[in-house]
Amino acid sequence: MRLLLMSDTHLPKRAKELPAPLLAELPLADVVIHAGDWVDTATLDLLETRSRALIGVYGNNDGPGLRARLPEVARAELGGLRFGVVHETGAAQGRERRCAERFPDLDVLVFGHSHIPWDTTAETGLRLLNPGSPTDRRRQPHCTYMTVRVADGGLTEVVLHRLPPRGNRP
Repeated sequence: MRLLLMSDTHLPKRAKELPAPLLAELPLADVVIHAGDWVDTATLDLLETRSRALIGVYGNNDGPGLRARLPEVARAELGGLRFGVVHETGAAQGRERRCAERFPDLDVLVFGHSHIPWDTTAETGLRLLNPGSPTDRRRQPHCTYMTVRVADGGLTEVVLHRLPPRGNRP
């Protein structure tokens, strides 16, 4: 099973559209996960239309239209793993412990908010993944997203994709 992870798209405030390399990943993914801060409902509509399956949550910048259509926390079993999706997890320091306490029933937690890619594992075995942002790199050198392969009840491949600067994108 192939997953496409993204967060913090902030359209149309931080970019006018999703980058072409990210859009090219949509038909390759069995499930697309968006960890909040969509900002516009058009992005949700686009991903619902072009994804085989979509799991999304709202973020702190998402208004009533998105909050009416998306939960604050989403859960799904994918490939034998228990996934959760949430936008905010608080400060980086102590994140693994806090998330393991808040989500003791999960194997993988996908989150956003910081725009900073993250891949760690809590002492309990909870894997925490933040794909960064494909449209707003903030203090990071690149805009990013992740692809993940799930097989035999485990994550077999987690890849952070770095996007070229906007002027150099196909």
